[in-house]
Amino acid sequence: MTKAPQSRDAFEARLRQIGAERYHDLHPFHDRLHGGQCTMEEVQAWVINRYYYQHSIPMKDAAFMSRVEDPDLRRAWRSRMEDHDGTADNEGGIRRWLRLAEAVGLDPDYVSTTEGVLPATKFAVDAYVRFVREKTLLEAVAASLTELFAPKIHANRIEGLLKNYAFADDSSLSYFRNRLKEAPKDVAFGLAWVLDHADTAEKQDVAARALIFKTDVLWSQLDALWGAYVEPRRIPPGAWQPGTGQLLRQAS
Repeated sequence: MTKAPQSRDAFEARLRQIGAERYHDLHPFHDRLHGGQCTMEEVQAWVINRYYYQHSIPMKDAAFMSRVEDPDLRRAWRSRMEDHDGTADNEGGIRRWLRLAEAVGLDPDYVSTTEGVLPATKFAVDAYVRFVREKTLLEAVAASLTELFAPKIHANRIEGLLKNYAFADDSSLSYFRNRLKEAPKDVAFGLAWVLDHADTAEKQDVAARALIFKTDVLWSQLDALWGAYVEPRRIPPGAWQPGTGQLLRQAS
């Protein structure tokens, strides 16, 4: 017997429960960061490694759009690339992230090379880009729904960083403040699209697994960061070493 699909409301609740149980706001690194317990070296390592994710998002979106035949869907999705890459009127999330890098004492040119990124970070992020490139459109959109849970972590991050770190101000935290404004439109569109297109029980299962995959991508990045720079503090060959990639004025 074919399993009946969940109702729209029940399926949305199922997706939200995935975030409640698996989103990376539950990772101990975020408690450490937002609570002011990170050393500056740990903050710098986080900024360097998270940049690899930030700079890969527009490539993920470009890969998605290259497969979309519906111009309405391409048009709706295009703003995601503009939010990160920037436009004539919007500097974009990547530049804002590099401003954060400068604020924590890193050379933005060094960060943008991605040379010091942990191997596990690269594997996880590259797997996400490949997932979006190769899986169904439904899976690709469903994987993006971690945005449902992002506003809470951005708000907590702004509050925690402002309270606990001297580098935190409106300029250095502008990436997170802008995401509070940008993400809701992406969330509303992506969630509605998934709820509309996951119209069988099988498709709902596929979409839920895609969202779980994305939470795993985010979680694994923090696991790698924790193991390399917090404990047991084993930095793999080729990854960023504290004291390198700094602004010259910081090192002089």
